[in-house]
Amino acid sequence: MNPVIEVRNLTKRYKDKLALDDVSFDVQRDTIYGFLGRNGAGKTTAMSIMTAQNFATSGTVRAFGEEPYENARVLSRMCFVRESQKYPDDATPLHAFASARLFFRNWDQGFAESLIDDFQLPVKTRIKKLSRGQLSAVGVIIGLAARADVTFFDEPYLGLDAVARQIFYDRLLADYAERPRTVLLSSHLIDEVSNLIERVLVIDGGRIIMDESTDDARAQATNVVGDAAAVEAAIRGREVIHRESLGRVTSVTFLGPLSQAERAELTTAGLEFAPVSLQQLIVRRTQRATRSDDVASQEGALR
Repeated sequence: MNPVIEVRNLTKRYKDKLALDDVSFDVQRDTIYGFLGRNGAGKTTAMSIMTAQNFATSGTVRAFGEEPYENARVLSRMCFVRESQKYPDDATPLHAFASARLFFRNWDQGFAESLIDDFQLPVKTRIKKLSRGQLSAVGVIIGLAARADVTFFDEPYLGLDAVARQIFYDRLLADYAERPRTVLLSSHLIDEVSNLIERVLVIDGGRIIMDESTDDARAQATNVVGDAAAVEAAIRGREVIHRESLGRVTSVTFLGPLSQAERAELTTAGLEFAPVSLQQLIVRRTQRATRSDDVASQEGALR
């Protein structure tokens, strides 16, 4: 393992709100991460602290073996693109790209110009007059053309239509194949990015609830459908994360793999298996984590 960023016991508190709760994880070199979770889960806060744009209440962050705060050696190797990025009132995309070219040592002007054509971006229009999609394209172009050692995309592409998002995904994947680097991609469009990401980092309520390869994440849940009695017998002793019933038919998603022998036995019993997408798994896991927190809070209030 060769982490480029090491996060240890990171806590961030905003007055009465605990945004990050004793979080620890590593970000590995040359890997595309899906940094996933609901609104307010702590993703942006964590990324802001890792890129020295925010301060931790406690805990440490080391990037490339050093603290990132006021460290030009580190910060010049990281690019943080966020949806709410602000620019001067009179700035145009050309100004933004010229500034990025000065800051990022790996900036590829030819690649930037190719992306400008791909997104059909009016580069001489003032940024404050751009549409939301065009503004998103500015951030995406900077994030890709910078070719930083670590790039954080905090949902800067939300304003892009489906065609433009696919252009982003295609260009990111093609360039990553030629020039591997570390990318953290924060997104609510999990199904769209699931084929891009190699590792899943899920945060919920300020805590990390998943940190594993995408393949391992997909393999950890199974969905079984069929007669309610047969389903209940099949899942006995297993950790259920979701259950739906309609009449005598029950659908249950549970954690843990099934062996080939177990699958054959359940098939013989008339049960069917349905795939669990990465989005379904993460939704179910975060729902389950929320329910567990609610129960713990109620129990604490009763003590």
